[in-house]
Amino acid sequence: MKSLIFVVVLVFLLGWLTNSVYSGDYENPINVMPRELVSPSDIIKERQIVIYEDRIVIFVDNAKWSRYADSNSMDPVIDAGANGLQIIPGSTDDIQIGDIVTYEPDWTDKLVVHRVIDIGMDDEGWYAVTKGDNSTFTDPGKIRFEQMRYLLIGVVY
Repeated sequence: MKSLIFVVVLVFLLGWLTNSVYSGDYENPINVMPRELVSPSDIIKERQIVIYEDRIVIFVDNAKWSRYADSNSMDPVIDAGANGLQIIPGSTDDIQIGDIVTYEPDWTDKLVVHRVIDIGMDDEGWYAVTKGDNSTFTDPGKIRFEQMRYLLIGVVY
């Protein structure tokens, strides 16, 4: 009887050990890579940036400076005190998933600055779905290109 209990316990422990080693359910900090998140597209090319000893020059046509309300919706990327550099998008081709845009929504009279998380086409044409980085929910409705005001190309803290 003792030998049967010993065998059962041994088989259980070997099964548990094998599962722990081969299942991949444990986190090994050396081998765990963070998940990929959407990021803005490469709007400013390296050749457009020139660094001197006393200044930095970024060659971008029609860039605009912006500041932001302290809404917390885009924390930690954009917060009060951040300086944004924006351009006016010329076409839908200028806006990619991961970009941060300023748009004029139907649901408020204020401009909204959020990240594009999806792009699609429907019966009305091109649209984007946006969401604040620090928000649980996507913004209401589909954002049409006509509502787009700016495309964020840089943040200076």
